[in-house]
Amino acid sequence: MTRKDFEKLLKRDSYCLHCGETEALSPNHRANRGMGGSKLRDTPSNLVLLCSSLNSLIESDTKHAEMALSLGWKVSTFDDWRIKPVKDTLTGKWYLLRDDWSRVLVEGN
Repeated sequence: MTRKDFEKLLKRDSYCLHCGETEALSPNHRANRGMGGSKLRDTPSNLVLLCSSLNSLIESDTKHAEMALSLGWKVSTFDDWRIKPVKDTLTGKWYLLRDDWSRVLVEGN
């Protein structure tokens, strides 16, 4: 991820979608790239901003991984991240992430 793209991600999300942390933030690929994986997954709709500690837990702890899946911060290999919403737990709202670095409120929130 380029510095410019990280700044766009910070502007869109501005805090960890889980805890509200504004320091020690880390971009998280919703659909994993894998080691040396495809850069086709480096799209704004496939990225969310999480605190570094949660990002690590999602990758190492089953309970946290399941939580991330239920909130759209992670998606299964077979899901299309472009149509799967993410939850901002601070506001309680669900959003679709767009590839122009915007997010759109899901109807029914």
